Amino acid sequence: MLLAGCASYSGRGLVPARSSAADVESTMGAPALKLALPGGGEEWFYPRWPLGWDTYAVEIGPDGVMRAIEQRLTVENVARLKPGVAAMKDAQALLGPPFEVSRLPRMKRTDWGYRIHEAPWWWIFWLQFSDDGVLREVIKLPDFEREGEAPFAGLH
Repeated sequence: MLLAGCASYSGRGLVPARSSAADVESTMGAPALKLALPGGGEEWFYPRWPLGWDTYAVEIGPDGVMRAIEQRLTVENVARLKPGVAAMKDAQALLGPPFEVSRLPRMKRTDWGYRIHEAPWWWIFWLQFSDDGVLREVIKLPDFEREGEAPFAGLH
């Protein structure tokens, strides 16, 4: 816990094409998820929940040097995931790990929840996947935990 408090939230100070994978890990901590990239290298994901609304993706080249760092939890990125086309692996590769996973047994679906801040509002996007791993629906709801800042405050 003390180590996590020392880690950089956003990777500030890291420099693409100069910072090494070791620099990334010493600055940001251990990634929550590592995915292999086509052509070599890896994408490391740093979700900043439960209190944060960001997930940083850090691209590490096959040479062990950081190529890029990007905050992935955006409304625009969710919109890139098309129902009936995108799969769980596509959502994970774009957005990183969800903050919550739940099962809807009667619908035979799995929900992945992502908290996203789209100023001035706070949202939870639920991505519903059928048992074959295909995205079937994206549901955008106000985050009532931030009720005072949600667009439909008081309507629940």
